[in-house]
Amino acid sequence: MKIRASFLLELVVNLALPWLAYRLAVPHWGETGGLIASAVPPVIWSVVELARFRRVDALSVLVLLGIVLSIAAMAAGGSPRMLLLRESLVSGAIGVAFLVSLVMPRPLVFYLARATVARENADGAARIDALWHARPAFASALRLMTLVWGAGLTLETALRAFMAMTWPIERFLVVSPFVSYGIYGALLLWTLWYRKSLHQRTSDTDGVTDGFAG
Repeated sequence: MKIRASFLLELVVNLALPWLAYRLAVPHWGETGGLIASAVPPVIWSVVELARFRRVDALSVLVLLGIVLSIAAMAAGGSPRMLLLRESLVSGAIGVAFLVSLVMPRPLVFYLARATVARENADGAARIDALWHARPAFASALRLMTLVWGAGLTLETALRAFMAMTWPIERFLVVSPFVSYGIYGALLLWTLWYRKSLHQRTSDTDGVTDGFAG
């Protein structure tokens, strides 16, 4: 029940309150002011979460980077529709970075997995390095995960860009969070399933694959 209540509160803060803030602010400050007001609830939520857990999670990073992009867009004379893309520009850049890393010796998921496991186990980084060299199937799995996440994040940005440029702003504010949450949720569920499948096929890597879903 506690988890469900927390999830519902997160949906209210990130879906309902931005729309309500936009509706209340537009008559007084116009579309740009409404968009800035719509960012206030998620920002406050991220600050509270940061204060509670004493760490910067992925959501906080996206929101903070989104604010920086919004300020930069305003300073450069950015239109309200460009401000709509502030979070997606960040996730899109990350998606492209994932895809570009596929041509490198080691993809980004390798470094994310190694960093995650290293925080949980003293020898975690060394074990990931050993698996990378000893098991080609393990390396292929990390490359596949990098491809899926890169493609998913890039798709999310492309869809939000299309909606931001062609839809009314109010409709975008209502629908786009469901698109983003849907894609992120699908990526997470696929990662959990694939991690379990990989763990079953690599029986001697107990504890290592647990870091992939982070």
